[in-house]
Amino acid sequence: MSHEVTLFVNPTAGRGRGAHAAQPAASAVRAAGFSVRTVVGADAPDALARLTAAVREGTGAVIAVGGDGVVSLALQALAGTPVPLGVVAVGTGNDFARAMGLPVREPARAGQLAAEALKESRIREIDLGRVAGADYEKWFGTVLCSGFDSRVNDRGNRMRLPVGRFKYDLAMIAELAAFRPFPYRITLDDGPVIETEATLVAVGNGSTYGGGMRICADAVPDDGLFDVTVVGDCSRATLLKVFPQVYKGRHLGHPKVTVHRARKITLEAAGLSAYADGEPLGVLPVTAECVPRAVRLLT
Repeated sequence: MSHEVTLFVNPTAGRGRGAHAAQPAASAVRAAGFSVRTVVGADAPDALARLTAAVREGTGAVIAVGGDGVVSLALQALAGTPVPLGVVAVGTGNDFARAMGLPVREPARAGQLAAEALKESRIREIDLGRVAGADYEKWFGTVLCSGFDSRVNDRGNRMRLPVGRFKYDLAMIAELAAFRPFPYRITLDDGPVIETEATLVAVGNGSTYGGGMRICADAVPDDGLFDVTVVGDCSRATLLKVFPQVYKGRHLGHPKVTVHRARKITLEAAGLSAYADGEPLGVLPVTAECVPRAVRLLT
């Protein structure tokens, strides 16, 4: 095993927390006896290219410092390789770290735990989702979603003001005003097509999205299956009632919510986009497959 660890840093994560977290994380890794190489890209494609080169050259591990965006980039470089992943979660949502039981916004502790896990070969092989659209292929670790939540993301991403999470609150209010269920075609494991009206569909390898919303609360990231949460044709009033329950996972008991388990899923719905790990994928249809033991996680 190489004694060099690659620190993959998003300095802008969490409104600058990524830059501040890199130093204590690096210090913890060096204290464990490893040398540290830092990778920072000019933008996401450049960062991914630099990380992919570091993995190809033979780094001992990659520790992603930032939020779910930098973890998502790391997964693209590490999926299917023997190089393990550590996470120093200091972003806004940190859903990957939450789902994997890793520290959140504790950079020194997270760096120390990752270094100790590497030293002691404490590695958990976890599944990843692999999603294919018309012109792309991408890996994801937590949740792929489409429907009401993707419409909120679409609207929020188009808004220049206000900045921060508040614009997504405004986007949600605007989408609620125009709310209607969407006609979906859902295919599970090459079975018959399910035609249904739904508010949203969430495909969970991990349990949370959106900064701790337990949309797929019972999902297990190393069981070889997705948990597929389908929120049915709710009224606006029902959606407002059910939505707060998502933070505790209590929405799963609502009669309008159905959970399926599958290794593969195809989603079709006219005019809807999809997001995975909080990143935009493009418009439906998409097909996602759960790939067992696709990445090695330092835990």
